[in-house]
Amino acid sequence: MTIRFDDKVAVVTGAGGGLGKQHALELARRGAKVVVNDLGAAVDGSGGSSDAANAVVDEIKSAGGEAIANGSSVSDRKGAEKIIEDAIDAFGRVDILINNAGILRDKTFKKMSYDDFELVLSVHLVGSMYCTRAAWPHMLEQQYGRIVMTTSSSGLYGNFGQSNYGAAKLGLVGLMNTLKLEGAKYNIKVNTIAPVAGTRMTEALMPPEALEALRPELVTPAVLYLCSEDAPDGTIIEAGAGYYSKVEIVEGKGARLSGDVTVDDFAAAFAEITDMSEAKPYKQGGDITMKILGAK
Repeated sequence: MTIRFDDKVAVVTGAGGGLGKQHALELARRGAKVVVNDLGAAVDGSGGSSDAANAVVDEIKSAGGEAIANGSSVSDRKGAEKIIEDAIDAFGRVDILINNAGILRDKTFKKMSYDDFELVLSVHLVGSMYCTRAAWPHMLEQQYGRIVMTTSSSGLYGNFGQSNYGAAKLGLVGLMNTLKLEGAKYNIKVNTIAPVAGTRMTEALMPPEALEALRPELVTPAVLYLCSEDAPDGTIIEAGAGYYSKVEIVEGKGARLSGDVTVDDFAAAFAEITDMSEAKPYKQGGDITMKILGAK
């Protein structure tokens, strides 16, 4: 089976280089019309230029594809709306949204300024929300949509010096978990990629041999599957260097303590409470409430 995106319109944010560029190029190669968004800023979010987005558009067009460039910042509400407006104006619809744009401002929490924390959240988390919110009514109306969030192992598991980045990245998982429920009856599927790749954001952190192994194009197959016709829903996929794995938030079986529970009772049962041998995922928060009320 060959997965194609003919007659589909895809928006990829942060697509002037790295992961976003590879997603945009492969979507176009497989038939999608693509909006290539990139602010053209430095890794820390400063500056801006349309050159990177235009270059990707030129590459798509030279290969026979259809694409337009957009230079809006996803962290600006009107700018994010303009990204989706440009897709509608140029191609008449929006079927796929890949929220990929991001910046880094790494520091230990002690040294991190409020501005550095808030700016990273505004790009990764709020920016993804702005773009998704702008696309959402169109997807509801056409009863079709595929959205991919971009999380990180830093959000899923933590990483030294990345409290801002990790908080934003795990926040995107929370956003996905609700949108998968609200979009289900409209055939809107929302998934999340957790990429490990050699890009501008990681090139200073890795040796050359690791960067070569972690080529961005090895993440793109997972991303394209997550926004394909047969995409799952509410799934997190870790991807890098040809390795792919599903990631889940799970809960253990737990323990029921009766009566007026004290901290001593809790401590005595801690091993049972934290036993993950029968852990499993849950679809929504309400399922946990039912489990708690009905636990034996």
